[in-house]
Amino acid sequence: MSLTEQEHPFAEFIKILGKGKKGSRPLSQDEAYRAMKMILADEVLPIQLGAFLMLMRIKEETCEELAGFVAAAKESFAHEPSLQVDLDWSSYAGKRRHLPWFLLSTQLLAENGVKVFMHGAGGHTQGRIYTEKVLGSLGIPPASSLTEAEAQLRARNFSYLSLQHICSPLYDMINLRPVMGLRSPVHTLVRLLNPLRASHSIQGIFHPSYRQVHQKAALLLGERNMAVLKGEGGETER
Repeated sequence: MSLTEQEHPFAEFIKILGKGKKGSRPLSQDEAYRAMKMILADEVLPIQLGAFLMLMRIKEETCEELAGFVAAAKESFAHEPSLQVDLDWSSYAGKRRHLPWFLLSTQLLAENGVKVFMHGAGGHTQGRIYTEKVLGSLGIPPASSLTEAEAQLRARNFSYLSLQHICSPLYDMINLRPVMGLRSPVHTLVRLLNPLRASHSIQGIFHPSYRQVHQKAALLLGERNMAVLKGEGGETER
């Protein structure tokens, strides 16, 4: 049976978001979870993914939607942490006007025995300096897997791992920004991933209105020690 004769299962979620001012509504946490499960399993057509991401962008994400997306992403990691990480530090925005001075803070924490796991993605926005490139200049090699990240954390209390090696479908989606011309919900949800289940996490955002959304989503995900701040350029820096 052709796609025109039988409705695609993912169309359910596009209809919920796209029925106009009176008919549309946000996804429930379970609906968001199921939608992201399908996306990560490559069960969605490219045109559906583009429509879904942009409909989400227009209305902006709710805390329930973020929690559902993150829960689905976490299930895709297939990695059981083998050590206790103290601080999860997301770094996705890149710096435009200043250098990433926050990296000095991560190294100071590491020197004092705090295990800091940093994750990010670079290159999705022109004119920004991304953490991974700067770490190379400092002689700090990024990890290439969660297993290698744990080895680096044991050796020097710090590790950086690209989203590409944590969840490649999310990495591909975050790099759609030059194609779409806009950020998508992926730029928000990746900050909440905490792949190694650190006991504490810290997140920098650019738009202050997202602060409570991040906080409430973290609570829905069972996170109890999370700080979020309006950081310089969207990174975790004051």
